[in-house]
Amino acid sequence: MAYFPAFLKFDDKSILIVGGGNIALEKLTHILNFSSNITLIAKDYLLQTKSLIDENNLKFFKRAYEKGDIKDFDIVIVAVDDFNLQESIYFETRNHNILCNCVDLQQYCDFIFPSYIKKGDLTVAISTSGSSPAFAKNFKQYLLKVIPEDVEDFLKELKSLRTIIPKGKERMQLFDKKVKDYINSWDKR
Repeated sequence: MAYFPAFLKFDDKSILIVGGGNIALEKLTHILNFSSNITLIAKDYLLQTKSLIDENNLKFFKRAYEKGDIKDFDIVIVAVDDFNLQESIYFETRNHNILCNCVDLQQYCDFIFPSYIKKGDLTVAISTSGSSPAFAKNFKQYLLKVIPEDVEDFLKELKSLRTIIPKGKERMQLFDKKVKDYINSWDKR
């Protein structure tokens, strides 16, 4: 079954990443675009991961995962090579209604990390539900070429206008025209 696309609000969510290697670093880098309420547990950390921990003042533990470490978290990402540990943590999360992502075991993922583009308030997520990560990666590169550099400024302008133009049919028509004109202008660039 395919994954349902959704954007989660992380404002009040606590996130645990178990692992300190390359995949944990990749997941940490992605999550830092949306939250800094992140704790890490690993026996060892890459220098780059440790730098991100220090730069973002993240909580971390330099030790092995221990049963019960998940209890105060809303989301758990397990990025370790030990499949038995991934499976064990996943089943532990079932008792606490915690969303879990075991990076190497899709059957133990409540959610997946899509390939995504983030430019200011614009976030575009791309997923093939695991059928072709290469397609998702290359399609992302294509979209990066298509989305204009000034999209952040355009969205800031629209956001500002939303605060001063009264709601109603006229506002909807104005925004619809403004957006269509903006997108149609891409062909001329």
